[in-house]
Amino acid sequence: MRPFKYSNAGDPSTAITIVSANPGAKFLGGGTNLVDLMKEDVMHPSELVDITRLKHTNIEKTATGVSIGATATNAFTANHELIRKNYPLLSMAILAGASVQIRNMATNGGNLNQRTRCTYFYDVNMPCNKREPGSGCGALKGINRNHAIFGWSEKCVAVYPSDMAIALSALDAVVHVEGKNNTKRTIEFADFHRLPGDTPEKDNNLKPGELITSIDLPENDLAQRSYYLKIRERSSYAFALVSVAAAMSLDGNRIKQVRIALGGVAHKPWRASVAEKWLIGKEATETNFRAAAEAELKNARPLEHNKFKVAMARKAITRALQGAMLGGVYGLEGGVSNGMER
Repeated sequence: MRPFKYSNAGDPSTAITIVSANPGAKFLGGGTNLVDLMKEDVMHPSELVDITRLKHTNIEKTATGVSIGATATNAFTANHELIRKNYPLLSMAILAGASVQIRNMATNGGNLNQRTRCTYFYDVNMPCNKREPGSGCGALKGINRNHAIFGWSEKCVAVYPSDMAIALSALDAVVHVEGKNNTKRTIEFADFHRLPGDTPEKDNNLKPGELITSIDLPENDLAQRSYYLKIRERSSYAFALVSVAAAMSLDGNRIKQVRIALGGVAHKPWRASVAEKWLIGKEATETNFRAAAEAELKNARPLEHNKFKVAMARKAITRALQGAMLGGVYGLEGGVSNGMER
């Protein structure tokens, strides 16, 4: 462990001022990702600013939906009555991730800011443009079984690991942030995370020193027909090979609204917009679900070792939509599947 300074912020302004003035400073919430990266010598912050005392822990009803605080824990959020009742998709996704102990520590803002679990990123002896810009991407021609099939570039083929964020993408969430001089702004969730392009070291579109304060979930009529499916190689403590957040509302048997987001396939939560557009106005049948999935996966660009993800994602989209149509009771308990079964 390298030496670093520790600061305890009592208010957002103090925390933001410290991090804005020091490029090496980082906000510290639950620390479930950042501290691991420090132990692995991947990240070397010169100062940690503890924000766990900030008053951003509330989950409350608003005029347009529900607001969840950035420093509320994942466990508190997943089990909150407002979330379980109005956004069960988010509860399912959070509870599919990590372990109980980690969910009890991890914060919502930290979840959105977590970094890739690419083995080349974690191995400081291997080239990684995300860790060290300009050094190359070891995974591009290396072992890339767990890597991207959408949106990757020659600079980076890593995937984003969060389960929570996949549901937030499907729910059209909005992120509230605060910066220097009390400047506040909102970021549509689709614009929060970035594809790698030429700057894979930039995970998101936060400006230096900006702090996530809350996440808004807009009202919708998707709660009764939603489902989160996570396919992984073992049933506990594993990140998704492919995951799908699916939700829909029906007019009779025809699809009025539909939301589909994929995890484990891109550098950011991947919104399946092609499949969504294809399904609007169609009957909610397995045949149509398969056709929509096929349309989405036509744009996939698998790497040498992850071609299986194309077929897996196609089946996962179909299965998640079936689960959503049946009100989240379809398939394996908890929407978790061992990827080696199929």
